[in-house]
Amino acid sequence: MNQNQNKNKKNSHEDASSKKQSGKQINLHIILLCAIALTVAFSAYRLYKWNKGVPSDYDPNQQTDAFDVEAMDNIIPLAPDKLEGREDDGVTTILCLGDDPFSMDQGEGGLAEQIAKKTGATVHNGSFTGTTIAAQFASYNDGYILDAFSFSYVADSLASGNFDLMKTAATYSYDEAFPRTVEMLSSLDMNSVDLICIMYDGSDYINKRPCDDPNDPYSIVTYTGALRAGVTAIQEAYPHIRIVVMSHTFCHTINEEGNFENGDRVDLGNGTLSHYLQKELDASSDCGVSLIDNFYGSINEDNYLDYMTDYIHFNDAGRELLADRFVQCIFPELAAQE
Repeated sequence: MNQNQNKNKKNSHEDASSKKQSGKQINLHIILLCAIALTVAFSAYRLYKWNKGVPSDYDPNQQTDAFDVEAMDNIIPLAPDKLEGREDDGVTTILCLGDDPFSMDQGEGGLAEQIAKKTGATVHNGSFTGTTIAAQFASYNDGYILDAFSFSYVADSLASGNFDLMKTAATYSYDEAFPRTVEMLSSLDMNSVDLICIMYDGSDYINKRPCDDPNDPYSIVTYTGALRAGVTAIQEAYPHIRIVVMSHTFCHTINEEGNFENGDRVDLGNGTLSHYLQKELDASSDCGVSLIDNFYGSINEDNYLDYMTDYIHFNDAGRELLADRFVQCIFPELAAQE
């Protein structure tokens, strides 16, 4: 093989090697570009999924009775030592004390009647329409007979057995139910009563009764003072009786123009409805008695149209809801059977 042939052969090998290296570089570039393209595509897909989000079950048109605030129930059982020496007569007897929630309807749809139906208990209705927990005056005034039927006065009469003031005041009342209710209370054997259920609506708030007196926690002209005084009087006279306080519900107040105003947004001078609720809870806890929170747990700002006939009074469905809450809190074993 001559020199020219060797030289041509060498050039041929160099060209082949050069082409091979060039091909490798092209392949590496393609692989790198593909990797970048895949990374960009994957990132774009993830960004798309993130922007799209997760489908929501929220329906802005959905109507619900659910309320997003937890009820402040405080259920306290009666201490066993309070029942020592007491014989069970086999009959659960409940006495209801309060104002309009119990007194406005005493037919089949009445609150006391529904409690009796749902518990099977014997229920006595000792309520008075238009009254309050707190008295208007520190001393009884013949010019304002409703004080004789406010909670602390009723509780004192039950504890002492002296109903003379209530009987006299009832003769001046325009409400025919007052004398009958006083007579029932005066003849009731309190030793047979197992439980007292107390419920007043927002009447203390609407009538601008002060919530408390820092200098006198038992002042009967204050909301919590009258509650403490009345509950304490009953506890001292009849320690075997379990006492349950059912709080007020949501309600409105009526302004000078005759328009409804939200009771939890308008302070009439002593706090809003939620302030009264907290004070009622505090007073109940002080006395060691149960409180059922109806303001957050039963009839509230969201559902009141379904359960109220006006700014403060309940329809049959409202009273049934209140009775259900009472049973669920105090007789849970009965509620579980329904």
